Amino acid sequence: MNDRPLTLMAVHAHPDDEATGTGGVLARYAAEGIRTVLVTCTDGGCGDGPGGVKPGDPGHDPAAVARMRRQELESSCEILKVGHLEMLGYADSGMMGWPTNDAPDSFWRTPVEEGAARLAAIMRRYEPDVVVTYDENGFYGHPDHIQANRITMRALTMTAPTPKVYWTTAPRSMMRRFGEVMREFGADWQEPDPDEAAAMAEIGLPDEEITTWVDTSAFGGQKFDALAAHASQGENIFFLRMGRERFTELMGVETFVRVQDTTGAAVPENDLFAGLR
Repeated sequence: MNDRPLTLMAVHAHPDDEATGTGGVLARYAAEGIRTVLVTCTDGGCGDGPGGVKPGDPGHDPAAVARMRRQELESSCEILKVGHLEMLGYADSGMMGWPTNDAPDSFWRTPVEEGAARLAAIMRRYEPDVVVTYDENGFYGHPDHIQANRITMRALTMTAPTPKVYWTTAPRSMMRRFGEVMREFGADWQEPDPDEAAAMAEIGLPDEEITTWVDTSAFGGQKFDALAAHASQGENIFFLRMGRERFTELMGVETFVRVQDTTGAAVPENDLFAGLR
């Protein structure tokens, strides 16, 4: 008899990504007794430094930023009750088009086969029943998110188990509300130009194409606190401006598209582990 626990593995690009898209499911399933594993691919060294100093500016030390963000990530995992944290240790590539994309040790420059082999070794160790990562565009085109998708999907072909696999997404109905909320809470919000607005309108999926809607409202406080643990990046984490109550109201459901399944569970579903228990 196999007494291995049901296991959720989330593969993310940077420290703080785990809280934004999957903080609710990590907290919910940990509370339900499911083993949770977070794989963070990069060190986050292209994040803000102390005092908000930006990458490339005088005084920005990527190594020091990476050390600080590792501590914040560990605090976030403690809040979300993540059972196991695995770091692939690649250098943060920065946003698309930044010079750091081309650094020889950046995640973006890493051969997919190399990154996938390292991730596959972790998958063999934990044998996840559910794997969550980004879609092929990294949700919004970030190179490290795209690379996380690539190595995850390749790693899955290198391992024997066939878990349910999900890509994080957002319903277009929620994305339409995003601008309204930004205007409400962000005094410096400016309307995007037509090209930016069109690009934002393409983020996420039409509601009817989303396969999985997981109610995580009971864990909204944990998700908010996990984001807040990444204090060094607070300037970039818009959601913190809302406060815990409004944040939980707006962010109490996490949505996914199921891309691999062997259980035959009907969709739409409200549980990543539908058909497994």
